[in-house]
Amino acid sequence: MNACLVDLSAKVVAAFRTALAELVLKVPFFISQNDGTLMSADMVEKYPVHTFASGPTNSMRGAAFLSGVENAIVVDIGGTTTDIGVLKNGFPRESTAQVDIGGVRTNFRMPDLYSIGLGGGTIIDKNNPCQLGPQSVGHKLERDSMVFGGKCLTATDITVAARGIDIGQAENIAGLDKKFVESATTAIHVMIDNAIDRMKTSTEAIPIILVGGGEILVHRSHDLPSASAIMRPKTGAVANAIGAAIAHVGGEIDRVFDFNELGRDKALEIAKSAAIERAIAAGASRDGVRIVEIDEIPLAYLAGSVRVHAKAVGELDLA
Repeated sequence: MNACLVDLSAKVVAAFRTALAELVLKVPFFISQNDGTLMSADMVEKYPVHTFASGPTNSMRGAAFLSGVENAIVVDIGGTTTDIGVLKNGFPRESTAQVDIGGVRTNFRMPDLYSIGLGGGTIIDKNNPCQLGPQSVGHKLERDSMVFGGKCLTATDITVAARGIDIGQAENIAGLDKKFVESATTAIHVMIDNAIDRMKTSTEAIPIILVGGGEILVHRSHDLPSASAIMRPKTGAVANAIGAAIAHVGGEIDRVFDFNELGRDKALEIAKSAAIERAIAAGASRDGVRIVEIDEIPLAYLAGSVRVHAKAVGELDLA
C-alpha cells in the first residue's frame, strides 16, 4: 500500500515545495503524521502511510494544548462526522488492533479512533427524530439547512431550536414541534455518549474535551453520563490547525531485547536513548527531548525476550 502511494506522495510534496518557493518562504518543511508529531518532507515521500488519519490526531493534539489536559477523551465534531479518540500523556492513543484501509488489512501504526456519522450537517428524518443521518448536507450547510433557508432538517437546525443560539435565521425553524426537537436533541447526545463509552477502558466517567465546528451540538451534560467533566476550549473550532502548528518532532524504536542477557534497566535505557536520537535526527532540538511512551510486551515461548516500544518527542529545532 505504501508503494502504491509513493508516486502520489512525491507529487504532493513537490507541489508544496513549489508553493513555498513561489511565496519566497525559506522555512523548514514538515508534514504532520498520525501519531501527533511531525515528519520531514523527505520522509513523507518515502512513507506516506504514516500520514493516514493525521487530521483527527491534529485535533487531539490541539485539544490537549488548548485545555491543558493530557489524559482525556477528545470529541471532534465536524460537519459530517464525529471523531473520538483518547489522549494519553497529551498524545493520541495508538490502536492495538489491525486496521482495514480501503478493504486492505494493515499493520500500520494508526491512532485509536472511533468515528460516527454525526455532524452539524447530518440530515434528520422529519418524521422520525431518532433517525440521524447517515446522510449529510456536508459543506452545503449554509445553503441546504433550514435555518439558512434550505429544505433539509439538520442537526444544526435542531440545536438552534433547542438552544436559541444566533445562527442563521431562527424564524425558519420556528414551526418545529418542541417534542420533536427534544427527542432529536436527546438522540444526538445518546449517540455521542454511546460512542464515548466504546472508547473507555473502564466504567468510570472520564473528562471530555469538545472541539470542532460542530461542538455546539452537545449542550446537555446530564445526557452524557460517560463524561466526568466537559471542557470547551475557547478556540476549539480550530483545534485541528492549532494541533498541526504546535506539533512536536518524534522518534520511535520497536525492538526485541533479551532481558536475561542485558537486564531490564539496561535494555530500557538503550531503547530510550535510541528513540531520543531518532527524534533528534528527525529535526527535534536536543534540549528538551523526552520519552512520552514506553511499552514492554513479553514474547510467549521465548523466555526473557521482551518487545520494547519507546517514543520520544521534542520541540522543532529551528536554529
